Amino acid sequence: MREFGYQRVSDVAGAVALLGADPDARFLGGGTNLVDLMKTGVERPSRLIDVRELPLDGVELMPDGSLRIGATVTNSDLAAHPEVRRRYPALTQAVLAGASGQLRNMATVGGNLLQRTRCGYFADVTKPCNKRVPGSGCPAIEGEHHNHAILGASAHCVATHPSDMGVALTAFDAVVSYETADGAGELPLAEFYLPVSDTPHRETALPAGALITGVTLPPAPVAAHSRYRKVRERASYAFAIGSIAAALDVQDGVVRDVRLAFGAVASRPWRARAAERALAGAPADAKTFAAAADAELAAAEPLADNGYKVTLMRNLVVAVLTELAEEAAR
Repeated sequence: MREFGYQRVSDVAGAVALLGADPDARFLGGGTNLVDLMKTGVERPSRLIDVRELPLDGVELMPDGSLRIGATVTNSDLAAHPEVRRRYPALTQAVLAGASGQLRNMATVGGNLLQRTRCGYFADVTKPCNKRVPGSGCPAIEGEHHNHAILGASAHCVATHPSDMGVALTAFDAVVSYETADGAGELPLAEFYLPVSDTPHRETALPAGALITGVTLPPAPVAAHSRYRKVRERASYAFAIGSIAAALDVQDGVVRDVRLAFGAVASRPWRARAAERALAGAPADAKTFAAAADAELAAAEPLADNGYKVTLMRNLVVAVLTELAEEAAR
């Protein structure tokens, strides 16, 4: 690890100004991903700007019924918050499914959204990687890719986004707030992550020098009846090989409202819009759920060793929506 500077900040404007003066600096929250990448040489910041003391550690219910989550709220505090558990149970389940208790105590909401892929080629600086070194190639396509993308990938990158939290936030139309030297701004999470295309190194639509200040979840009555299900290669701390955040509102056996997002299948949390359209106004039964999954997964382009994810995600959609429909019928 090379030498780097370190500075704590106590106000948002000061943090943004420091990064503006030193573009090679990085904001440091819990450090659960950034520090690992520094150890491997993937990240080489000139300075770490510690934002943990910024006044962004609250979860607040707003007058319009939305929930405002500060960027430095820890994953553990987010999962335990009573309004999150009551209004967005899938978000609590997603957070608790991610990492270990020790890591959740350190990791922050803002940092979680910005975490980098766990693709082994990305993490190994001796290997080419278009995400790390644009134009160098993507060896995962012909190499180890059993846990790589089946949706939205390109010939330039097939890595997946590792966040569990981001999947639930995507399902519930979260909006990311940020601050720059030019003022405040917002990005719907659906627009926050950029498509892979031929520029996989450009991961988000955040303006240069931006600091995430919070995430807002709009009111969503359907979210109170939601679930997050994660499949991984071992039951303990591990990244997903497939996951789903689902919310379902059923009336008289018919789907009145539904939200679906997939994890570990694309370079970003994947909102399953085609499946949602197929489900709207349809019977809430396993046949309909399977057809909706097929509509979404029709766009899948699996590689040689990750085609199992198509079947996995289809089964997840059917299983989780069936559970939610059965609960609604009780």
